[in-house]
Amino acid sequence: MLGIIGAMDEEVSKLKEVMEGVEITTKASMDFYKGTMGGKEVVVVRSGIGKVNAGICTQILVDCYGVDAVINTGIAGSLNPSIDIGDIVLSIDALQHDMDATGFGYEPGVIPRMDTSCFVADEKLRILAKSSCEKVNPDIKVFEGRVVSGDQFISDKSKKNYIEEKFKGYCTEMEGAAIAQAAYLNGIPFLIIRAISDKADDSATVDYPTFEAKAIENSVRLVKEMVAQY
Repeated sequence: MLGIIGAMDEEVSKLKEVMEGVEITTKASMDFYKGTMGGKEVVVVRSGIGKVNAGICTQILVDCYGVDAVINTGIAGSLNPSIDIGDIVLSIDALQHDMDATGFGYEPGVIPRMDTSCFVADEKLRILAKSSCEKVNPDIKVFEGRVVSGDQFISDKSKKNYIEEKFKGYCTEMEGAAIAQAAYLNGIPFLIIRAISDKADDSATVDYPTFEAKAIENSVRLVKEMVAQY
């Protein structure tokens, strides 16, 4: 069974429309939609925004549904000048840019007392996502790189530049690395899929509302095709 997590209603509502035999269960104030999509068993859920919501959501998918893998779909701000609004980023790995234990001598982004702070996504899922995106979204580009997450909406150019230079991320958002960490701790594969909605700089508050809908459309088409081929 495949777990599909989105952060917002807009992201998951279109996926729920193509599900059949849906059973809804509410846990931790989240509605989990279990059913089939393209003949495949899936659980679709809106985690809510932020790393805590995302981590809790992933653990419920593991504990209560025994999912084989987790896909996190959504939108993000671009950190790479070659990645335009509407393009797709697939995670090679993920880390938390706002993890800061530098007062104890750790580098920024490092989680104390863990064997890794950078969580590697599943290669097979990434290859499947890339081929699926190229099929259903031929007019946009697909990039593979690092996703960096934090409980911050990045709309400041200097902050964007710091995150890009320090962590070499391709895009920034607010859930992916928490889902990645939960998946890693539970020993299950994951992939983060992000459609770019803004440039994560001083124009972000203007770009975001305009391009959010288009970015969601691209990612939803990708996920539906990916599930069909899973």
